[in-house]
Amino acid sequence: MSDSAQSRITIWGRANSVNVQKVLWCLQELDLAYERIDAGMAFGKTREPDYLAMNPNARVPTLVDGDFVLWESNSIMRYLVRAYRQHSPIYPQAPKVRAGVDRWLDWTLSTLQPVDRPVFWALVRTPPEQRDMAAIQKDADAEAEQWRIVDAHLSTRRFIEGEDFTLADIALGAYARRWLGVEGVTKPRFANLERWYAQLADRPGFIRFIAPPMS
Repeated sequence: MSDSAQSRITIWGRANSVNVQKVLWCLQELDLAYERIDAGMAFGKTREPDYLAMNPNARVPTLVDGDFVLWESNSIMRYLVRAYRQHSPIYPQAPKVRAGVDRWLDWTLSTLQPVDRPVFWALVRTPPEQRDMAAIQKDADAEAEQWRIVDAHLSTRRFIEGEDFTLADIALGAYARRWLGVEGVTKPRFANLERWYAQLADRPGFIRFIAPPMS
């Protein structure tokens, strides 16, 4: 794929969105050029007619690649591999391995995100004087049960789907940053999770997009 074709990629979304961060990390792993346009929360734009024409959900990220528009972060990551780096090991072609990656991408959105969101918003985006710490601890306990599943899974493998880094590690790694980074609640220690996370922390895409202070 030529550089001129790659340069058409535009990502709409603020840099502190976990779902935007996943896509940016993926772009870095694939070594693809792109432009990012701030949108969402303080930057607005997502309720404007032109944006809603691209993404009727009024959420971020949205990818624009020439005349092609796509929303949903995990779908965007899959598309980027298929369109530009079909043989990338981060989205393996072997059907069973790819299905395993897809399973974790789906699980991240269906199961992990719903329990992560209340904890993150309460401890990062809510002023201390407005926090109900008893309720937040209860939410953190619920989230911990999901990370317990990941920790047990990682007891027999280096990365989420075996010995190689994949999109599943990007999706879960972005949320692990939030879970391991929030303070003020009691959290169990997960040795396998922490070992896996330390591996992710060395990757340039993680350092650039995931590691900065949360907001």
